[in-house]
Amino acid sequence: MTEHPISFERPGRDDLTDTHEVSPPAAGAADSPRDHTGDQADDASSARSPRSGHGPHTTGSGPEPGTPRPRPAPDDVPARAGGGPGGLPPGGTDRRTGQPSPGRPTPMRRDGDRLRFVGAATRRIARGMDLDEIVMGLCRATVPTFADAILVYLREPLPVGDERPVGPLVLRLRRTDRIPAGRDAESGFLIADRPEPSELDSFGAEWCEVRPGSALAEVLRGVRPVFTDAPATRAALPELLGEGRESAVPDGRRAILAPLRGRRRVIGAALFLRRRERVAFEPDDLLVAAQLATHSALGVDKAVLYGREAYIADELQRTMLPEHLPRCTGVRLASRYLPAAETARVGGDWYDAIPLPGSRVALVVGDVMGHSMTSAAIMGQLRTTAQTLAGLDLPPQEVLHHLDEQAQRLGTDRMATCLYAVYDPVAHRITVANAGHPPPVLLHLGGRAEVLRVPAGAPIGVGGVDFEAVELEAPAGGTLLLYTDGLVESRLRDVWTGIDQLRDKLAATARLTGPDHPPPLEALCDEVLDMLGPGDRDDDIALLAARFDGIAPSDVAYWSLEPDETAPRQARRLARRALDRWGLEELTDAVELLVSEVVTNAVRYATRPVTLRLLRTDVLRCEVGDDVPQLPRLRQARATDEGGRGLYLVNRLARRWGATRLSTGKVVWFELRRG
Repeated sequence: MTEHPISFERPGRDDLTDTHEVSPPAAGAADSPRDHTGDQADDASSARSPRSGHGPHTTGSGPEPGTPRPRPAPDDVPARAGGGPGGLPPGGTDRRTGQPSPGRPTPMRRDGDRLRFVGAATRRIARGMDLDEIVMGLCRATVPTFADAILVYLREPLPVGDERPVGPLVLRLRRTDRIPAGRDAESGFLIADRPEPSELDSFGAEWCEVRPGSALAEVLRGVRPVFTDAPATRAALPELLGEGRESAVPDGRRAILAPLRGRRRVIGAALFLRRRERVAFEPDDLLVAAQLATHSALGVDKAVLYGREAYIADELQRTMLPEHLPRCTGVRLASRYLPAAETARVGGDWYDAIPLPGSRVALVVGDVMGHSMTSAAIMGQLRTTAQTLAGLDLPPQEVLHHLDEQAQRLGTDRMATCLYAVYDPVAHRITVANAGHPPPVLLHLGGRAEVLRVPAGAPIGVGGVDFEAVELEAPAGGTLLLYTDGLVESRLRDVWTGIDQLRDKLAATARLTGPDHPPPLEALCDEVLDMLGPGDRDDDIALLAARFDGIAPSDVAYWSLEPDETAPRQARRLARRALDRWGLEELTDAVELLVSEVVTNAVRYATRPVTLRLLRTDVLRCEVGDDVPQLPRLRQARATDEGGRGLYLVNRLARRWGATRLSTGKVVWFELRRG
């Protein structure tokens, strides 16, 4: 079992007050009471009626020049020591006993004190958004103003929403806080790395299982805070703290056990403690503990629900974006995605790379307007639609047109920008269509960064507009950058200023590697993101970089065959010659067999010439195209069948194979390993 020593920190002004006053106005107030009109009146009254016995500890020489003068405390509120919360200064007088105070926090004696403390403490607790902040807010608001030490236990695991817990009720010690053993007369509380041993230092088991019908189960079921001097509660302490550790709890009414009940069930417990030399708790302090426990439990419920929502949002965003970019012939790819902020993790930006027939690749980047789970869901629908349209091998402008129609079907206010480009590594050309998206930037091999002239077009979802595609040169060694507006636009700069800065950044990065070598793709993406300043993260960012390697003409062999019975024999002869020319004779037998089977299947149904193309890259790729849209399916031929074994051979001998439907027919392809 792991021991959890009770930790403590020096309470600063931010720890226990919201104001910037030199001396807080009321004992027991964890935050400034200036948030309420009535509290302001109390502050004004305190300014008019100071009490000399409640001011900070001073010497006969008076304050040094330039020292801020503390504000006097109200008549009915005990002041804090040395600017610290909840106690009199060393050398001050305890109002109840008339004796010099040893520096211990004074109790809250009036209802006004308790109300101000509860108001400030609940405000501090409510500020927390995650579980640790909620629990820390409870500890910081309680110690030392209300208690000398606190232990907070929470259910493990915590139920979410309406979930019904399964298994036994197990509590885990989440946090402990206490007053340090010593004081500093000038700064209030002394930070002690190794405080002197105390009865409050050595208890609190890390885990506690609440057995049904036990004393602890009965106390938690009662929901209300109770003093631990009651027999039933005293019997529950060994189960909560561990056997033998209950003796460390001060006797008398110096400990309160408060169940933490959320919206539907008990989710934990808090134990408030005071040392023996401090005034014991009063019955009214049970009401204070009840308020602290209620607000803390509701805050924990809120934090758990918020954490689940953030988890769902992260999972939604992660599944909507590609997990891995494909490995495409003639092009290398890299990508980045950055959310706008931790509090706005979900956005509508996306990127994609989709392999197309003929060794081409579609490059897509888009941005759905808004930051919400709805935006992410719409982004996922548009991305799926784009993948489906790309599989039909439609021109880029047609893809955007269908995306526009899909956005209108999703709703009248579903707006998005998108840029769709198709790169052909054989022709060294790229076809681009734009729907209101920032233009792509092409980094040439020599280091020149060029903003491509692409018609902007209207955003997706406007309806009734045409999209225009342009075909541009894609030189080998060039790098195309597609990005969303979060990279180039912010509150500090407009879009075109950001695009100019992006060009300068790309050119400067390219100069580091020289004119003959393009910068590494992954490092280039990191350098691009480094251009973002502290105020530039107003929107999420999607970045897709494509390095054009291309396929040299000498590595491409292309033929057109008439759809007759001589086509398979002719295809075998042409493939053999190409392999001899490339020095790939070891692949001749496999290529001749597979080419013959695929071409035979094509000419059986084709009415127009069949195309045959071989590509030599890191693998040998063979593509056979015809005008029949039906895709072949792999099936197990029966012993009496005369055919149906061609694709079975392709599946067994090829490294990969596939079939893609085109607007004019289909392409069946396979790949073989070289060497």
